Amino acid sequence: MNAVTAILRFLSRPSVKYSAGVLLLGGIVVGLLGWGAASYTLEATSTESFCIGCHEMSDNAYVELQDTIHYSNRTGTRATCADCHVPHDLPGKIARKIEALREVYGKFTGIIETPEKYEAHRLVMAERVWADMREDDSAACRACHVNIDTSLDQQYQWARMNHEKAIENGQTCIDCHQGIAHKLPETRLMQKPLVD
Repeated sequence: MNAVTAILRFLSRPSVKYSAGVLLLGGIVVGLLGWGAASYTLEATSTESFCIGCHEMSDNAYVELQDTIHYSNRTGTRATCADCHVPHDLPGKIARKIEALREVYGKFTGIIETPEKYEAHRLVMAERVWADMREDDSAACRACHVNIDTSLDQQYQWARMNHEKAIENGQTCIDCHQGIAHKLPETRLMQKPLVD
């Protein structure tokens, strides 16, 4: 009996003991492959090159970022799209990717395909990001800017005073630092600042 015949006979009449083992092993292999594919996809779709792959982002948001301290500064540290717009924890990252399906829909329906459409939609997009950042207490900001509220004595006087007032009022980073990496919507520019 050759090896192929033996394997075919084994597969056509497996014992219960071997069937459970094969199913368990198969489940583990499929699970690991699925986990690996999901992890790879989460990481690949969080790269700057992926984010600016659409002209809507490369011609608007990315160009604006290049003129800010978050792109070029004395330390050489640069924030990428995912640093601010994708949560760092796994459940948050997965939720953000599901939410991004709305952006895919927007891409295919042309909601922001021209500079004029992008500007017209800028406030809606900004308010969505601001609401997310308020909800998680500006976790993306705090991932890089650690100890803002515990290092008040090391800040310039104007920064210390404003941070103390913001903490006292229960505000979070995005309440005062809107427009730090992207242009503010025109209607937002006309509103009164949140901290006097």
